[in-house]
Amino acid sequence: MAQPIPLELPPRDPRKELLDRLQSAPLEHAEALLDAFDLLEQLHQSGALQKLRGTISASDEILERGVDAARSPAGTRALRNLLILGQVLSSIDPDLLKCIAVAAGETLGSARKTVIEPPGLLALLSEFRQPELRRSVTLINRFLETLGHQLKTPGANHPQS
Repeated sequence: MAQPIPLELPPRDPRKELLDRLQSAPLEHAEALLDAFDLLEQLHQSGALQKLRGTISASDEILERGVDAARSPAGTRALRNLLILGQVLSSIDPDLLKCIAVAAGETLGSARKTVIEPPGLLALLSEFRQPELRRSVTLINRFLETLGHQLKTPGANHPQS
C-alpha cells in the first residue's frame, strides 16, 4: 500500500512578510512615492495640512454646530425645501429644462447687451401671431392655473391669504 508523503510547511510569519514588503516598496514604487512627497510638501506650504489638522481636532464641535443648525426651525425648513427642490428637479424633463436654459441664455445673455425698448401696444399684439410666443404663454398659463388650484386646495401646507 502507498505511504503518504509527509508535507511540512514552515510556520507563516505575517510580520516578516510585511517587513519584506515594506523594504521592497521604495524600489517598486519609487516614482509614486516621490509624487506623494511632492504633493505632501505642496499641501504643507499652502497651509492645507494645518487646516485639515485643525478641522479634525475640532470635528466634534463642528458636528455639534451642524446638528444644532439642523434642529432649528430654519434648518428644518431649509432641509425640507431642499428635499422638495430635489423632487421638483427630478420631475422636470431634462429636454424641457435644457430648452429653458437655452432660452434664458439667449434672452438674458450677458449684462453688456444694450437695453431693449419696450414695444408699443400694437407691436406687442402683433407678437401674438407667432406660434412660439403663444406656446410659451400657454405653458406659463397652465403653470399658473395649477398653482392656483394647489393654493385653494384645503389642507395643503401653505399660508392662507
